[in-house]
Amino acid sequence: MQARRRGKLSDYGVRLREKQKVKRYYGVFERQFRRFFDIARRKPGATGDALLTLLERRLDNVVHRLGFAVNRRHARQLVAHGHILVNGKRVTIPSYLVRVGDVITVKKAKMREQVKALLQEGIVQVPDFLQVTNQDPPEGRVVRLPERDDVSLPVDVDKIVELLAR
Repeated sequence: MQARRRGKLSDYGVRLREKQKVKRYYGVFERQFRRFFDIARRKPGATGDALLTLLERRLDNVVHRLGFAVNRRHARQLVAHGHILVNGKRVTIPSYLVRVGDVITVKKAKMREQVKALLQEGIVQVPDFLQVTNQDPPEGRVVRLPERDDVSLPVDVDKIVELLAR
């Protein structure tokens, strides 16, 4: 018996795939994604680049990109359980948007040891907009706002904007 081949994806299907790829990469649901898109649309400049900048600024993403967590889910859990401090204050909201100059540290000694071990492995490449300033206790700083070049995801944001701007 011969297997059925699927036809070529429609334009809508291609755009939807790009949007779903970004949502899964950052671990956000549809409502959050739409909210970020609305914020990005109101900003001056390219909407797609503004959208990716907002998603990169999420605290759970920044914790992951600093190398404090193995993946974004782990980073989200660290934030939600109160192990992360931003400028010395406990923040338990994974979607918190970091600003330039924010200092992200790990609160508890037990978690500090885990994060130090991750940093010593050196698996994660810290992007240019972030800087790991101290390893004991683990501390990171937001040097500047992320740009399109800082996003490592191979995605066509123009297709996402075309889909959501309808």
